[in-house]
Amino acid sequence: MLEYNIILVGTSAGGVEALTYLVKNLPPNLNAAVIIVLHVSSHGTSVLPKILSRAGNLPVSHAQDGEAIVHGWIYVAPPDYHLLVEEGYLRLTRGAKENRCRPAIDPLFRSAARTYGQRVIAVLLTGMLDDGTAGLMAVKMRGGMAIVQNPDDALFPDMPRNAINNVDDIDHIVPLSDIPSILVGLVNMPMEIEAENPIPSKMEFETEIAQLNLEAVENESDRPGKPSTFGCPDCGGILWEVEEGNLLRFRCRTGHAYSAETLLASQSDGIEDALWIALRALEEKASLSHRMASRMEARNLPLAAQRFKEEAHSAFERSAIIREVLLKDNTNTDVG
Repeated sequence: MLEYNIILVGTSAGGVEALTYLVKNLPPNLNAAVIIVLHVSSHGTSVLPKILSRAGNLPVSHAQDGEAIVHGWIYVAPPDYHLLVEEGYLRLTRGAKENRCRPAIDPLFRSAARTYGQRVIAVLLTGMLDDGTAGLMAVKMRGGMAIVQNPDDALFPDMPRNAINNVDDIDHIVPLSDIPSILVGLVNMPMEIEAENPIPSKMEFETEIAQLNLEAVENESDRPGKPSTFGCPDCGGILWEVEEGNLLRFRCRTGHAYSAETLLASQSDGIEDALWIALRALEEKASLSHRMASRMEARNLPLAAQRFKEEAHSAFERSAIIREVLLKDNTNTDVG
């Protein structure tokens, strides 16, 4: 018989509230380790272990590199580190961001699926965009259990909804209030050992990339997927296109990874950044041209002054168009 004794939890926006409820309703004698990734700022200080320690009955701490996995303990990914699972212990790495996040959910889910297969329960809670979908797919490939918060119950439904739309055979799609009892029931219910699905080479490769394995990074011949026409928003390298069932993902040579939705959001951010740069350059040009026109007038050079005035007017008109686009985009974002 086999036991579910590795519980993974991934969440993003709205996650502190969801995690607080979840931990509050777990028993102090839980026969499993709970490993959590919450999207946090790379430069911030995480107080999540303190919050969860006060809320529940289980000890909570930031994971340490090389730390042994102990049942009845909750481990939280620290800021700016991916949290990975190895046989019996945890690893922290500063591998390339995935879905613009470090820590990211996919590397945790993927590494645990590779190592523990059927013993894994992966829980995906509230959040924006779709980090966690590829990782949840990896868990199911290896025979683990997948639990997803019902999008109608989530403060931010995107992450649960994207997982439901792309991952086959999710075991439970339930409100947050049902998840603690489901976890307790699964942990206390031994299951028959089944022949485990082999570890896909793609899963091995992507886990090695997250671990900053130089051999995997430099491997050009066995890279999963095919070259795409898109560049990596983070480093400018070529993105490789990876298809898994309904899910389309991208990964660059150095390890940055994106779902299609996250890549689209990154490209939108890049366009906005470029527009702000262009706006600044045009407004500076208009200001300098006005100043030069005044200097030419003071020197009684009317033709030169007129030329600078025309350049200032042209720069101002173009900057006005860009400003209107930026204001319209911001208005649409605020309404959404």
